Amino acid sequence: MTVYVPEEFSPTEADVLRRYFTNLDGPVFALVNLPEVVKGALFARYSRSPKSLRRLFLDEFVGDLDIAGDQSVDATIGLERAEELYEKVFFEYGDDSVAQLGGVHLACEQASNLLTKVLEWGRLMSYLEQSTRYISYDARLGGRYRFYRDPAILSSRFGTRYVGDMDRMFDAYSLMVNRVTDHVRATVPRQAGDSDFVYRQATRAKALDAVRGVLPAASLSNVGIYGSGQAFEALLIRMRSHPLPEARHYAELMLHELRKVIPSFLRRVDLPERGGRWSAYLASTRDRTAELVDSLLGGVPVDAAPSVQLVDFDPDAEDKLLAAICYSHVALPESQILQRVRQLGPTERLALLRAYVGERDNRRHRPGRAFERVDYRFDVLSDYGAFRDLQRHRMLTIEWQALTPNHGYVRPELVDQAGVAEIFDDAMARSAALYDALHDEFPQQAPYAVSMAYRMRYSMQFNAREAMHLLELRSSPQGHPAYRAVAVEMHRLIGEQAGHRAIAAAMSHMTTTGVELERLDAERRAEARRTPR
Repeated sequence: MTVYVPEEFSPTEADVLRRYFTNLDGPVFALVNLPEVVKGALFARYSRSPKSLRRLFLDEFVGDLDIAGDQSVDATIGLERAEELYEKVFFEYGDDSVAQLGGVHLACEQASNLLTKVLEWGRLMSYLEQSTRYISYDARLGGRYRFYRDPAILSSRFGTRYVGDMDRMFDAYSLMVNRVTDHVRATVPRQAGDSDFVYRQATRAKALDAVRGVLPAASLSNVGIYGSGQAFEALLIRMRSHPLPEARHYAELMLHELRKVIPSFLRRVDLPERGGRWSAYLASTRDRTAELVDSLLGGVPVDAAPSVQLVDFDPDAEDKLLAAICYSHVALPESQILQRVRQLGPTERLALLRAYVGERDNRRHRPGRAFERVDYRFDVLSDYGAFRDLQRHRMLTIEWQALTPNHGYVRPELVDQAGVAEIFDDAMARSAALYDALHDEFPQQAPYAVSMAYRMRYSMQFNAREAMHLLELRSSPQGHPAYRAVAVEMHRLIGEQAGHRAIAAAMSHMTTTGVELERLDAERRAEARRTPR
């Protein structure tokens, strides 16, 4: 099953790449024989570049490295066997903690946006994903638009329609990107002191933000992952049980490459009595639960609901937070601390909270784990583009429903102002029609057709400390308007509906007002860092 576009390298380039990448012709590969800072820098650059990781390495990194000493290395050969000690301790004795001690940088390229959400499920891994805010998706890959071509769909009666409809959606995206960019530059003046480069970058990002909603979930992305052997084992076992064929296919590609680097840590993944039974368990519980839930709730009509709902919070949260603040400073049991806290007056309570929060000079200055004593659960209905960004926050519990066109879509005001609303709506109608056509025969693959402006429902549960991080970050001026709106509304509900005004006030780096060019300040800072002093 070859659905990706292989890269081409000159003999000289291939000779260099073989020292650092576990293959040169597949979409999944590991990085080896490089300093950790280089691998980290590569991944950081990766998210904002349209290039593949191997091409990026050749174009922007090789010239700064001394590679002469690695001439005899061939990373594509892989390891013949694992270290005997790891083999004995990990596999024979089952000491899972050993698998936390070896990590791998792995690239997964040309993955659909449905697959990226599967890849980014684990909490104990690090991810960088290609951004729709910095890269124009009308750039072609191997002469064709960048969307996933599911082999089963292509070989079916829908194959020609699938490719044709996807091409038309990308045509609409390409046309609107240019028109909206022209509109922004015609209506938003360049400010004194801003270079032409900064202005053009910020205005282009504004246009990319506005029109990304027509991109289908089949749109391809590159994802860089860093994780321990244990984290990769858990990820692969989940992927091997996943109903999406693309996820199962990538699981095999990933396992093949990872075994070149950390084979001992992954021996259990495809053993029938180990990982095989685990994957079967995950698949069977998912399928049985889905069948039962459908019989119980499948015909229930959907009630109207706010786009962001605070569905669960603790009325006693403030008392519990104050007790948690005191806990590490005394020798009393928590129950006794809680009793005493409830007797404190307003002045004492406020003083205790202010002492713990302190002076937060920037949003990275966050109070300690006492804030983890308080939890919130939200039910959110937002466009899929906003969900993609919010889903990447790992220190929370997030569950999502199927991506469909049934909840309608969001059309940004800037699209209307630029005079391309009709093009936008036509693309969305094409997306919904293709989904409907595919759904009966290909229920798992049909969401590939759904454009990112369509709304989907998901729940997010997190503690107050994570709320401080998430809401302050996602409300920042450079944030995308779609998820900024979600973050601002969550903050309002914490303060007003839950009545946790002191906790909401502690989030002192919230930004509740909009800006004209979201990326302008960020581009200014980036240029300042590039400019020699």
